[in-house]
Amino acid sequence: KVTGIINTISGGGGGGGGRGGGSDIGSIIGGIGSLIGGGGGQYGGGGGNINPNRLNGGMVNILGNLIGEAAHRFLGVDPSTGRIIGAVAGNVIMGLGGKDNSLGNIGKIILDNIISGKFRRDVDPFVRPEPRPDRTGGITPIQPVPSHAPLDFYEERDRCLKEKRLFEDPHFPAQDSSLFYSRSPPKRIDWLRPGEIVRDPQLITEGHSRFDVIQGELGDCWLLAAAANLTLKDELFYRVVPPDQSFTENYAGIFHFQFWQYGKWVDVVVDDRLPTSNGELLYMHSASNNEFWSALLEKAYAKLYGSYEALKGGTTSEALEDMTGGLTEFFDLHQPPRNLMQMMMRGFEMGSLFGCSIEADPYVWEAKLSNGLVKGHAYSITGMRIVNGPYGQVCLMRIRNPWGNEQEWNGPWSDGSKEWRSIPDNVKQDMGLKFDHDGEFWMSFEDFMRNFEKMEICNLGPDVMDEVYQMTGVRAAGMVWATNTHDGAWIRNQTAGGCRNYINTFASNPQYRVQLTDSDPDDDDELCTVIFAVMQKYRRNLKAQGLDNVPIGFAVYDAGNITGRLSKGFFQANKSAMRSAAFINLREMTGRFRVPPGNYVVVPSTFEPNEEAEFMLRIYTNGFIESEEL
Repeated sequence: KVTGIINTISGGGGGGGGRGGGSDIGSIIGGIGSLIGGGGGQYGGGGGNINPNRLNGGMVNILGNLIGEAAHRFLGVDPSTGRIIGAVAGNVIMGLGGKDNSLGNIGKIILDNIISGKFRRDVDPFVRPEPRPDRTGGITPIQPVPSHAPLDFYEERDRCLKEKRLFEDPHFPAQDSSLFYSRSPPKRIDWLRPGEIVRDPQLITEGHSRFDVIQGELGDCWLLAAAANLTLKDELFYRVVPPDQSFTENYAGIFHFQFWQYGKWVDVVVDDRLPTSNGELLYMHSASNNEFWSALLEKAYAKLYGSYEALKGGTTSEALEDMTGGLTEFFDLHQPPRNLMQMMMRGFEMGSLFGCSIEADPYVWEAKLSNGLVKGHAYSITGMRIVNGPYGQVCLMRIRNPWGNEQEWNGPWSDGSKEWRSIPDNVKQDMGLKFDHDGEFWMSFEDFMRNFEKMEICNLGPDVMDEVYQMTGVRAAGMVWATNTHDGAWIRNQTAGGCRNYINTFASNPQYRVQLTDSDPDDDDELCTVIFAVMQKYRRNLKAQGLDNVPIGFAVYDAGNITGRLSKGFFQANKSAMRSAAFINLREMTGRFRVPPGNYVVVPSTFEPNEEAEFMLRIYTNGFIESEEL
């Protein structure tokens, strides 16, 4: 293959050959850039015809490796055709100038598949929603309207490069309104581009990691906990942080990030002007002062929801879902499932993501405990490991505080504790163990259960797994959930019937038939595992307009042979077979159940009648599922 490729190479440009002209290796690889990328006048190059007969087998092998590496270095891709717009080739590979993002192996594979056209992202340009006026003179969250025209990242970048200017986002300007919606900034804030903060800015340095996520002055630890989780899996990270952008090749002060929003992916375009104070980043940042992916991701997420202030307060599950499209479950660790440890182990095998927290102190914001933990603060669970401790086997949890500092657990199995003396060095090395003031620590499963009170698991659906396969060519092993999704709305005096307490109107709520036909393949109790999740849409997006979350929940009924809608009389005579634990003003309410196969009807509702909202119902099961709106 290498010889065949070399046979086709001729001069005339190429993505930045190492020394313009001649038949050096840099020019060869530059020629490959020209061949695939359709020329590279912008990047110089040159190079004459290459005679493959001059290359012995060893040189061909060396070239094969270089060419394989070169394929990972192309940046700037036409999203509609997969064609390379600009190539970074010989100069980067030979170390003769220029820089590139330090992509992980999966990032390189994804970029290759984008270039080759094997993977085409199904993503819509983001447009911020605005609420519509209702008949009473107020506003309604039902079917919000677009507030501006969409921005296309590639078109905007090409325009800026052609006009030799840096992009300035017209929809999320470097102004106070992008920071706060309820007040003015408490101090002077300067919006600076990374090149104005450090000499050598890069998007990703030495590969991304959970240590790239350090909290600033914004109360969005829930977002940071999710972002730290995201870095554990390259295939998820590069879904959110596309690898076709950098501060060197095709740099125009514009970046883009992709988030899941209510069943579809959106591409959020931002400029790279970041809020600073005294020359330092004000909010999320990396431990490396010249790495900016985390700060830019936070800015894109702030744009998604209207402002940085809109990110204050939230749940890790919300951010995990926005970054993966997965479905998140909540667990009260005071009343855990009997098989929680096994469930978590299986979850890690299936690619699930985890977060945890301790109940907040109503009188103290993020109160620090004597054991080093913090109340009301979101943590990431980044790993589990069973080791042979001094008194037998012990299950250890690796947990990270997004503050990224010395505020860590100080009990058994903490950094430098005596328990580690019994663990062989090779095991500690395999665990990636290091003792540092980085916010990450280990603790036993028993101590985890004693000290933490809430846990969230983000389960990845088959659509995510299919996309991972398209991006990487790797099919996920193990069980994959079967899922169905339905969109609906609670509309005043029509379909907003409230909860079952309001029996006269409850039957007017949307109803969905769910047929579960297969039981778990891994057990013999003839029961299905099913997860129901009801998510209300747009509420954080419309937070500045005063549209906070409303209390929502659901009830599920065994419908027997009934195939149509359930009536008021049915609800008066029958109790629910399953239901949400409560009605809470969270974005999403979920419940996991073990039930016999059968015909069920799920009724999502608000707590009070006539509270309007759009919603999404998602159903996950490990068997076969059919569902429809009644």
